[in-house]
Amino acid sequence: MPVIVFVSPKGGAGKTTSCLALSEQIARRVPVTVIDADPNHPIKSWAEGGNSPANMTIISDVTDKTIGETIADAATKTPFVIVDLEGTAATIVAYAIAESDFVVVPTQGSQLDAEQASRAFGLIRAHERGIQKHKPDYKLPYAVLFTRTSAAIQSRDTRHIRKSFEAGGIPFFETELNERAAFKAMFSYRLPLEMLPTDEVSNVGKAIENAEAFARELIARITSEAHQEKISS
Repeated sequence: MPVIVFVSPKGGAGKTTSCLALSEQIARRVPVTVIDADPNHPIKSWAEGGNSPANMTIISDVTDKTIGETIADAATKTPFVIVDLEGTAATIVAYAIAESDFVVVPTQGSQLDAEQASRAFGLIRAHERGIQKHKPDYKLPYAVLFTRTSAAIQSRDTRHIRKSFEAGGIPFFETELNERAAFKAMFSYRLPLEMLPTDEVSNVGKAIENAEAFARELIARITSEAHQEKISS
């Protein structure tokens, strides 16, 4: 079962927001375990509002010593495991990456964020090198997710970064997670997107459509990678 890990060395990149948005969408269809490995436990705090989906199990009691075993155990119990990691602790991030099937690297559409994202790429490549000693063709699937972008127009910086990533062979999602009041409201109201009061929070429907599009593209990428691996094996 796929293990999806969200990695971002820079705070404020939208890591937890995109992790929760994805987890919610998947939980509408199949059971999912969310491992909240951020020391501030924002997803655990969100769930304490009492409105998390019945299909969603949240685990927050993890350390760098237990993260690998926790992920492996969760993967035997639910079809999806999604991991939200601390931004700066390289040890726990490396252990989580070692258990992952797909890594999402959220980043805002700025040059500073893009440069910080390269630290995440470095951890992914370090993991690949270790596996390639025994399996030379191994690659860990990953992609950059642009977050907090304008829904109306793509900024010049974001267009430039996307072109740079494309030229450098760095994969990225076509879907961007836009700047929406509803994504922030999930945490302030402690509610899933679908339960947010539309008379108090603007464009809830647009945020749901955005989250659905991200979930569809991610699942399509995972399915494609699994198919390619089956063919190559």
